[in-house]
Amino acid sequence: MAPPIIRVLVCEDQELVRAGYVTILSAQPDFEVVGEARNGLEAVAAAGSLVPDVVIMDIRMPLLDGIEATRRIAGPESSSALKVLVVTTFNLDQYVFEAFRAGASGFLLKDAPPPDLIAAVRTIASGNALLAPEVTRRLIGRFGERLRSGGADRKLDTALAVLTDRERDVLRLIAEGLSNAEIAAALFIGVETVKTYVSRILAKLHLRDRVQAVVLAHRIGLVLPD
Repeated sequence: MAPPIIRVLVCEDQELVRAGYVTILSAQPDFEVVGEARNGLEAVAAAGSLVPDVVIMDIRMPLLDGIEATRRIAGPESSSALKVLVVTTFNLDQYVFEAFRAGASGFLLKDAPPPDLIAAVRTIASGNALLAPEVTRRLIGRFGERLRSGGADRKLDTALAVLTDRERDVLRLIAEGLSNAEIAAALFIGVETVKTYVSRILAKLHLRDRVQAVVLAHRIGLVLPD
């Protein structure tokens, strides 16, 4: 049985980069590039009309930046809540956490090799989030303090009161950028058990995915940046 087709919208203002994404993704048997956008306004309009499975979003775009476009496409006020993969240049884009808070489901470095782009789209489409844990740790360490200094939406005791001790442990490790397999090894439990804990955490805290769990954990000070 053939895998389901993943419909992708590519939003990138640089024509050569955008063409590269389209070429790479179109070569995959389970991908279909259903549209392209050259700026944030086009991205929002195309996402609304095409309703893709995954939106690849550059942060720095004309007319409307990728953060605001992501908020309109996938944020809490959006009726569609599409999955957005943010593409960022790590040393330049200091707004990636804002993109997460806007509703992005994951990120990828712009200099990542094509296999990483392909894997990232599949990961986001499957409902998972937070790609490249080793990069996540660096990024969180760099921007976690800014999140907390911006003010907490919930107090630590209020946000965590509904979690068991083990669920708090899992949330802390998620926020540190560990994958399910790494969490399982750290806590000496099975990967399927970790998946169950993650699902419970998201449900109890009314979070959409792991990205929102990471943002919340850093916002309330559950983990500290390196």
